[in-house]
Amino acid sequence: MKDYIKGKYKSTIFRSEKGYTIGIVKVLETNIEALQDFLNRTITITGYFFELNENDNYILYGEIVDHPRYGRQFNVLESEKLKPTDKDGIIEFLASDLFPGVGEKMATKIVDALGINALDLILEDHNNLLKIPKFSVKKAKQIHDILSNYENSHQTIVYLCDIGFSSNEALNIYNSYRNRTLDVLNENIYDFTSVDISFLRIDNIRSKLEIKDTDERRIKACIYYIMRNLTYQNGDTYLEFANIYEETQKYLNIGIGESDFVEYLKQLAKENLIYNDSEKYYLKEIFNAEVNISSRIKDLIKIPKKKYKNLKHYLDEIEVVNNIKYNSKQKEAIMSGLTSGISIITGGPGTGKTTIIKAIVELYQILNNLSYEALMEEMALLAPTGRASKRLSESTNVGAKTIHRFLKWHKEANSFEINEYNKDFSKFIIIDEFSMVDINLFDSLLKGLTRDVQIILVGDYNQLPSVGPGMLLKDLIDSNLINTISLDLLYRQGKGSFIPVLADSIKKGDESNILAKANDYCFLECSKNGIRTSVRNICEQLAKKEISLTDLELLAPMYKGLNGIDILNKDLQEVFNPYSDSKEEISVGDTIFRVNDKVIQLVNMPDDNVFNGDIGYIKEINKSSVSASKKNEIVVNYDGNYVTYLPKDFNKIKHAYIISIHKSQGSEFPIVIMPITMDYKKMLYRKLIYTGITRAKSKLIMLGESSAFTYSIENTNEYVRKTALLERLKM
Repeated sequence: MKDYIKGKYKSTIFRSEKGYTIGIVKVLETNIEALQDFLNRTITITGYFFELNENDNYILYGEIVDHPRYGRQFNVLESEKLKPTDKDGIIEFLASDLFPGVGEKMATKIVDALGINALDLILEDHNNLLKIPKFSVKKAKQIHDILSNYENSHQTIVYLCDIGFSSNEALNIYNSYRNRTLDVLNENIYDFTSVDISFLRIDNIRSKLEIKDTDERRIKACIYYIMRNLTYQNGDTYLEFANIYEETQKYLNIGIGESDFVEYLKQLAKENLIYNDSEKYYLKEIFNAEVNISSRIKDLIKIPKKKYKNLKHYLDEIEVVNNIKYNSKQKEAIMSGLTSGISIITGGPGTGKTTIIKAIVELYQILNNLSYEALMEEMALLAPTGRASKRLSESTNVGAKTIHRFLKWHKEANSFEINEYNKDFSKFIIIDEFSMVDINLFDSLLKGLTRDVQIILVGDYNQLPSVGPGMLLKDLIDSNLINTISLDLLYRQGKGSFIPVLADSIKKGDESNILAKANDYCFLECSKNGIRTSVRNICEQLAKKEISLTDLELLAPMYKGLNGIDILNKDLQEVFNPYSDSKEEISVGDTIFRVNDKVIQLVNMPDDNVFNGDIGYIKEINKSSVSASKKNEIVVNYDGNYVTYLPKDFNKIKHAYIISIHKSQGSEFPIVIMPITMDYKKMLYRKLIYTGITRAKSKLIMLGESSAFTYSIENTNEYVRKTALLERLKM
């Protein structure tokens, strides 16, 4: 028999939105010898639960856990609500919060009238409650429905656990499908992938439902899983038949013939999940996005050029006011941006992209005779990340937003409020760091804009492509349909600055400069075994010089390994924010968060105005004993925006003493330190290193193996994404 506890639930210490609970149970019975001392005493339990009611009795199956800080606990893997069987227990149950408006007096009347079988009689027929004088039909039906739903939910969740789902998974499934859960299960268990349960997880459970290897539902679900995985893993917008067939066969291993496989693909297409476009196989939403983007770009190209009589005159005036002299390409970019339906400005660091954006904003305001408020009504400055939008705001003195915030992301609905049915009426859009924008996000943006909007895309196509599918900036430039100005003269860092020179040489595949020494650049040779020590030594020196952490960032390609981000963050926390009795801290897994820690946001949280890649500092840590929420809290300061994290959100932040190069996109830092070693080999390619280097504004320190640096520059064999946007644009 499985190890169990029977006990009365006393109180909840913590409960997450997904149902993870830490609570207290009084142990009434157990078959576990090690818990005999807990009989008639309380024990802490942990696990995922649909609901737990104080003073209700439960049987809990699981295992003993000896927590290093909190002592002996019981980790619950399965649970079952025990119906009260005595008169007092039934009265207590009916008087609980589960039944609003009943109370102890009414509950007593019910049990007096119906006896200890009261619950069964209510479930059998709500009219049994009408035996009680003055009991209304409405009230009787309400109690019956609550009890029925309670029974059904509990039985459903127990059944899901019995066939192999975890309590957390069962809870998520039931919360999504409610009374339809068992119908969906019987019809097609693979539909549960819609609640973030992976195909692989469901496929491991199917045997208990006697679903055969060759079941059509299984095969189609596997094909769709493989297609989503390949699309988002590789960044392709479409897939080829051979690749889908091969990868699906590897997993299913049941020998499906090609003709049968084609039929399964046709069925998925009929279900509107995928699309076959001349043997290019798409996820349906990706196909729609690619087609829509192509169509909208063609429309934007056709918009007649705007004519401003005094454009050149005002451009000359701006040069005088800003004490700047634009070169011919910069002037071309400014004038093209102001007059074209759509234009592209591209170039590496220091070529003046931000300077041009500022000039365009100022000129647009002057030419259209707009107040600042009116300008903000007509123009939107956008970027894909919070850091990039903040930098854009600072450089232009005009409020910029993330694309998600502009489109008003609605977390609960999992959609944007600004869309094809509810458009934004901005007349002029500038999108910075456009290389980071994927096909889904750009499609959503275009749907939310009017047909006659003007758009300027700004970015560096030599940087890393978007995390999501597509390579928009490159495809749009390569189409030769959009007026594109490529900037090549270096300005940003001034005369004698070496960082943009190094970046330019890396872009061209020239490795001759990697060991150069300059005022703003150096490379420190050391072995892979010495990187941690060297990083720590450099940072200790900078700490002694009281270099602000806001001016310093360390970048690396990978999280795991001897020189990975995870282990280096632990080292650097000791350097920049060591343990102190005066600073509150809290453990989350193997991570210790401490007041004053530098942290990075990992996901978009538009409701809190904090986005993926934003960097902040822990201002407060409030323990559950003193916090208003009665839960542990971490308060992070993002440049004056204070965000409070409860335990369910602790996984949305990480230490940011060192961050990934991918996470640094869209950001710039005065000082960048970047270790490089062949330990990172699978991530070492030219675009990645170029992206890391171009994050540095004033000082760049590279350290590690020069051979790894050389390898990175020579390695251009990055995966080339499959997209059809370019050929659609040329149709």
